[in-house]
Amino acid sequence: MLGSPSEHATETSLRVATLALAAAAVLVFWPLWPALVLAAWTVGIANPLYVRVKAMVFGHGSIASGLVSGLLFVILAAPMLLLAVGVWSGASDLLASVLSAPSAQAALAALSSGTPAVEGSGGLEAIRLPTTVDDAIALAQRYGVQAYGLATVIAGAAWRGAFSLIVYFAGVFVFFVNGAAIWRWTENHSPLKPRHLDRFGDAFHEVGRGLLIGVGLTCAMQGLVATIVYAALGVPRAWVLGPITGVASIIPLVGSALIWGPLAISFLVVGSPIKALVLAGLGVGVISVVDNFTRPLFARLGALKMHILLLFISIFGGLTMFGAWGTILGPLLVRLAMEGLALRAESQAVANGVPLPGPEPGPTDPALTPPPSPPPSAGVGTPSNPPA
Repeated sequence: MLGSPSEHATETSLRVATLALAAAAVLVFWPLWPALVLAAWTVGIANPLYVRVKAMVFGHGSIASGLVSGLLFVILAAPMLLLAVGVWSGASDLLASVLSAPSAQAALAALSSGTPAVEGSGGLEAIRLPTTVDDAIALAQRYGVQAYGLATVIAGAAWRGAFSLIVYFAGVFVFFVNGAAIWRWTENHSPLKPRHLDRFGDAFHEVGRGLLIGVGLTCAMQGLVATIVYAALGVPRAWVLGPITGVASIIPLVGSALIWGPLAISFLVVGSPIKALVLAGLGVGVISVVDNFTRPLFARLGALKMHILLLFISIFGGLTMFGAWGTILGPLLVRLAMEGLALRAESQAVANGVPLPGPEPGPTDPALTPPPSPPPSAGVGTPSNPPA
């Protein structure tokens, strides 16, 4: 217990200073939080692979971490980066074509015909190459400022993306090797009780598995099927509309029909009723049905204890509030808040003498949880997912 008032004032000052410095540290890490969170989730999911590789290299954690990190880069980073660039550029062209259409009927026709924006109709104006020095000077005067600004924005985005990628793989490497030590330090210095911290850690990894495996793989599978169907029917920019269809599958009630429905209507608009009927039939009987088969399978590997409507609201609410990365921050904050409320209710019940029910199953099926590996551990996280 604190004795004199001066000791109490000193303790209060220390708490205030600690909170202020902790808030400042959060601000320092905030620009790179997506890379660090994704790195921690990756380590939690890829831990069984790391354990096997570590055994193959005679227990050398650094070597195993480097090999697994390199494998993840080849499998995940490079293909996803190429896909993201292709989808983004194609989506920009598609959006320009739709927005430049003079009517709703023309916008629907642009979906199935791939007609680009027409010069002078509200789309992007064509730029003619200069043939004389005067033309070059005029072109520079007209577009020089805009081109410089665009180049600056692109260079800044590329630099931030490259640096975030470096931080991600550096985090994966460090969390594999020193994750257990980081978690022990957190337990020793956190104001929360160890069991409370463990519950929050379980919820954190549950969101990672749920979003990356349960939701991510389900959307990817539906997007792949939709891309194949669109390409077979000759839909322009199938590589763009397919992934968008996969993302739309998480929307309650409507789902992927939000994309393939207007596409089917667009075939009617351009005079292709057979393609419209085929796409509508495949949309109902194939694209939408894939979700019913894949979601239970992937949910067993990455179950997320959130109702689909709550997940949808948290994803798009986070997108509105925090931008693109809010799609993972929104569900993470909501799930941690749910766990905090549950812990608070349990603490109140214990204080009132109400016995708690038996232990609930963890966020994943125990039969699917890999056996614990011998120390030293390598993940950032929880007793239910011991890193090695």
